[in-house]
Amino acid sequence: MSVAAGIDPDTWNRWHVVARLDEMPADGIRRTRLLGHDITVALAPDGTVEVTRGPGEILPVTFAYGFAWASLGTPSAPLFAIPEYHEADRRNLNGGTFRVKTSAPRAIENFLDMAHFPFVHTGVLGAEPHTEVKDYDVAIAADGTEVTATRCLFYQPLAAASSTGGADVAYRYRVPHPYCAILYKDSPAHPGRMDVITIFIQPAEEEEVIASLFLSLLDDETPDEDIRRFQQHIFAEDKPILENQLPRRLPLAPRAETPIRADKSSIAYRRWLRQQGTSFGVIR
Repeated sequence: MSVAAGIDPDTWNRWHVVARLDEMPADGIRRTRLLGHDITVALAPDGTVEVTRGPGEILPVTFAYGFAWASLGTPSAPLFAIPEYHEADRRNLNGGTFRVKTSAPRAIENFLDMAHFPFVHTGVLGAEPHTEVKDYDVAIAADGTEVTATRCLFYQPLAAASSTGGADVAYRYRVPHPYCAILYKDSPAHPGRMDVITIFIQPAEEEEVIASLFLSLLDDETPDEDIRRFQQHIFAEDKPILENQLPRRLPLAPRAETPIRADKSSIAYRRWLRQQGTSFGVIR
């Protein structure tokens, strides 16, 4: 199908998350929106999934990390890899799904922002007077496939559901898709290894998204519901911030919003979106 007006080819032809398979309705039918278009996700009893747009237009579908992904166009590359998902000693969990009145890029930028931890997630991911974002490294991959932030370090009173006290926690970020981001952070239970927390954004409209959290954790003891409750508490604190942030679409002009040193990942992310030609959910 040809690219719809107002949507750039890169976004149109990418894979986008459209359903968490273990959250499908009892009848196996999920009617939803993708890039402003009505789509239907149908899960058959044999486990096969069909995604359609309108009457009979079957969309390309792939499966990864417990989700169905679809494209309104013709994907030219496979979905990004999360190698940790396949490690035998990890627990792969659905962290929850949330509808948010914001743009997909705004949601990703919030996920990358460490500076808000002490003020929005007080007593959990941050606390005063530990408000400084220490210098870290940011890069756009030479092949243009992703943005990374490394050497991130931040004090957190309760970094995970399994934490027993405050500590400086090492972070690493990957943004392998304009609307998906991956966080690696020190595992409290396995020093030297990292838990994985991802956010997959379904861009329903330019200013409305469905955000899904996916977790790949090194934690043999904490009950699933405690882990989910912890992550959902964090997201519940972010949601009103996102929905009250204006403009809801992310400005891409270099001087549209005043950056500070802590915003290095945001600056690189916006530059990368400009390079990709992204037009959906942004102000160019």
